[in-house]
Amino acid sequence: MTLTEWPRTAAEPDPVSAPPAAVSDTHEPVSWTPDVVSETPEGVSETENGSGAESSEGKLTASQKWTTAGIVAAALVLAGIGLYLSFGHVAVFAFERLHFNSLGKGQLFAGGVDTGIMVMIAVDLLMAWLKRPISWVRYPVWLLTAATVVLNAASAAPRGPWETLDYIAAGAHGTVPVLFIMVVEVGRDAIDRVVRPDLERDSIPLVRWLLAPVATARIYRRMRLWGVASYPEMVRRDQELIAYEQWLKRKHGGDLAQATEDELLPMKMAPYGYTVAQALAMPDEQERAAQEREEEAERRRLDAQTRSEVAKAEAEADRLRAKGKVEKVRAEVDGQTGQARAHARAQVSAAERAAALEREALDQAVMAEARARQAEAERKEAQDREVKAAADLEAAELERQAAQKRKEAADADRVAAAEALAVDTKTIAEARRAAAEANRRAAETEKAAAETRRVAAEKDRKAEEEEARREAALAEKLASREAAAEAERRAAETRLAAAEIERRAVEIEDEAKLTSRQRAVRKVARMALAAGVVPDGLAYDDIHHELCERISIADVQRAFDVSSTDTASKYRQEAVALLADGYRP
Repeated sequence: MTLTEWPRTAAEPDPVSAPPAAVSDTHEPVSWTPDVVSETPEGVSETENGSGAESSEGKLTASQKWTTAGIVAAALVLAGIGLYLSFGHVAVFAFERLHFNSLGKGQLFAGGVDTGIMVMIAVDLLMAWLKRPISWVRYPVWLLTAATVVLNAASAAPRGPWETLDYIAAGAHGTVPVLFIMVVEVGRDAIDRVVRPDLERDSIPLVRWLLAPVATARIYRRMRLWGVASYPEMVRRDQELIAYEQWLKRKHGGDLAQATEDELLPMKMAPYGYTVAQALAMPDEQERAAQEREEEAERRRLDAQTRSEVAKAEAEADRLRAKGKVEKVRAEVDGQTGQARAHARAQVSAAERAAALEREALDQAVMAEARARQAEAERKEAQDREVKAAADLEAAELERQAAQKRKEAADADRVAAAEALAVDTKTIAEARRAAAEANRRAAETEKAAAETRRVAAEKDRKAEEEEARREAALAEKLASREAAAEAERRAAETRLAAAEIERRAVEIEDEAKLTSRQRAVRKVARMALAAGVVPDGLAYDDIHHELCERISIADVQRAFDVSSTDTASKYRQEAVALLADGYRP
């Protein structure tokens, strides 16, 4: 608290105290106040102007209610008279002298001003009755009332030189509005005193203003500035201050310069509403307040230190928990990666063993096929030899038969020649025809043997072509099996590489402390890359089209064990955006 700070209880009266003691003997606290703010100290029961300090709070008696009703009725009559006179004068004046186009517009102007005054007066009285007064509303009321007074007075102004009666007439025209505002102010103050008796203020007697205007002005200023409602209380404070000052002069031999700063506090703090006791108690109060502030600051420092230690401990606990979670995830990832590696190695080994077994089976099949072909070739060769031998035998038989025919023909010729001498020409001719027939038959036999050899050669050619086709089909089958084994081996290597990429990606994601959703989106992006999506050089829509063709929503649901198609679709969309931004694991 500074020396110029007004304490909350500085304006409240203190009981009549004994003459001031020494500064060190002052123990009265500044915050002590009596129960009732407007209570008058004992021995001072009424003011100098004769009005008692009796509280006005309470219910009105029947006579008071009738009196109040009569006053209100008279005020309303006065308001009606004033409005009637003012309305007529201002309306005519506005039409004739203020250049309103018609009397009706002048009447609207006068009615608007009077209505505004009445509305603001009603609001002011209502808010005062509700103990929520609006102080600034009074000033527009005064301003408008002054304008009404001026307009009423101007309506009686002559058009020529002013005479004494003209001044009286102008004043008479403005009397009723002024009287009405005075009644309103009295009513407002009465309502304020009734509904808020604790704010009732004593008035300073006129005699004091005449006898001591300067001192009275100081007292009035202090009462208004520091909310002292009781005039006797203010007089008592002033008397205490004068008495203390005289006592202090007597203590120091009339030289106040020898007084300490604490002893001079009542004179310094009196303009700020402090009593003598409050001013003298201020150093002790300030020392206690300073000590309390130091204690509060130390308590806040200790609390802050405790909170800081608790926060550090909680942060350390959170860090350890997070580290534990990271280690757990890393162990899970390592386990999954190890399983993937072992599975990939097992697949590679199985593929290699399958390829070796396939090669052995193919070799055995080739050898068996070769042996079968060799046996078939030997069998066919034996059959060919048999056919050729049969053909040779048949040809030899035909040759033999032809030779036999030729021998018979030759014998016939010899016989014919021998008989030629004995038989006639007809017999010789018949013998010759028989020889020619034998020659023809021999030629046909020769032709049949040649045809038989041609057929055997054609069979040998077809057998060789069939063998060539069989060998080509076997070679093609062997090549396809080798290609399938090679493709399986490459697929196993691809799965191994994908597992390694997945492991590295999981480690990177662990280091980056990504959320589970971010991890899922990146895994979908890696699935797309593994499925053959090549985002380089493609637009966002093209990447989205490629990914949707190769990775379905069902694939995403199976990969992450989610039942919501919306979640899987959002994973795919975010993976497309990630690939479009250049994500490559």
